[in-house]
Amino acid sequence: MIFIKNAKIYTITNGIIENGCILVDDGKIKEIGSDLVAPLDAEVIDAGGKNVFPGFIDAHCHIGMWEEGIGFEGSDGNEMTDPVTPHLRAIDAINPMDEAFTNAIQGGVTTAATGPGSANVIGGVFSVIKLHGDRVDDMVVRETLAMKCAFGENPKRVYADKKMTPMTRMGTAAKLRETLAKAFEYNQKKEAAGDDASKMPAYDMKLEAMLPVVKGEIPLKAHAHRADDIFTSIRIAKEFGVKLTLEHCTEGHLIADHLAKEGYPAIVGPSFGNKSKFELNKKTFDTPKVMVEAGCKIAIMTDSPVIPLEYLPMCAALAHRVGLEEVEALKAITINAAEILEVSDRLGSLEAGKDADIVIWEGHPFDLQAKVAVTLVNGEVVYRKS
Repeated sequence: MIFIKNAKIYTITNGIIENGCILVDDGKIKEIGSDLVAPLDAEVIDAGGKNVFPGFIDAHCHIGMWEEGIGFEGSDGNEMTDPVTPHLRAIDAINPMDEAFTNAIQGGVTTAATGPGSANVIGGVFSVIKLHGDRVDDMVVRETLAMKCAFGENPKRVYADKKMTPMTRMGTAAKLRETLAKAFEYNQKKEAAGDDASKMPAYDMKLEAMLPVVKGEIPLKAHAHRADDIFTSIRIAKEFGVKLTLEHCTEGHLIADHLAKEGYPAIVGPSFGNKSKFELNKKTFDTPKVMVEAGCKIAIMTDSPVIPLEYLPMCAALAHRVGLEEVEALKAITINAAEILEVSDRLGSLEAGKDADIVIWEGHPFDLQAKVAVTLVNGEVVYRKS
């Protein structure tokens, strides 16, 4: 049992509690408020003069799949041998021993959605994990989060070199449509067969992996930077009636009104760094502000290792610097991210009953001079500044 006292608590969903307290028990937030009394058997953490936030959430990265300081040996995010690989699972490639996990925890980031890269039209399954632990199976929040798919330059670049489809945006869209159509047909045959094994279609590992998509259980997680690619992802999602989240959404500020009407959530970024390819030429930190003001729900990503995960607060701060309201910037790395990942019943805000993923900051996390004093994950102190 842990009792945090004298804290300025940013609950995210219920305002700020001045001189507040949090009681943590059995990995959960048991009580939160301003007039709590510490149980006699609780470890007391005095957070006087400090700010308390929920652990930050990166809704799109590749932590553990491209390891720090390693080349080929630690590169496990893109299976560039087949443009359609829905049967791949992030959980089989994540190495929680990578130092990026420690760096993230020390930077106040406690949860991430991580998964395959964007080399393939369909890359495989993303998972949501906590960032503290030594066995990924014990860190999982949602093993089957979403099915990664990619539009734009990346699949073209990979498969043009191999003289394979897709070499064009048309080819990418066609590959995705073909796979979705086959998955729907496969599902219909399975349902029609019922308990009659003789009528069951031959087992297809790829189509089995696509069933949660066609059944509406998980979304397509669509890598799309350019406006036309964003619209193509929406067009296909609507054609097949499947769920969709817009990943990167680099030109989202150019089409924000359209995106607000469509209603698909967007995970924006990485907005820091150079414009490394043509489809990033309109990249700007204005995108989150413009999209929020249009009525879109957004989260902010690092796309780690593109931006190291511990700099997620910096990415939100830079969006705030150009006009995104502070509360909206904080939501983009807390409750909005949790809601888009469908884990807001456990994460994203400081509320009784939620996981005790709590970070005590010396300063405000949008201040580059601020430092993390203490990080808790599942109610356990996993980092304490020496």
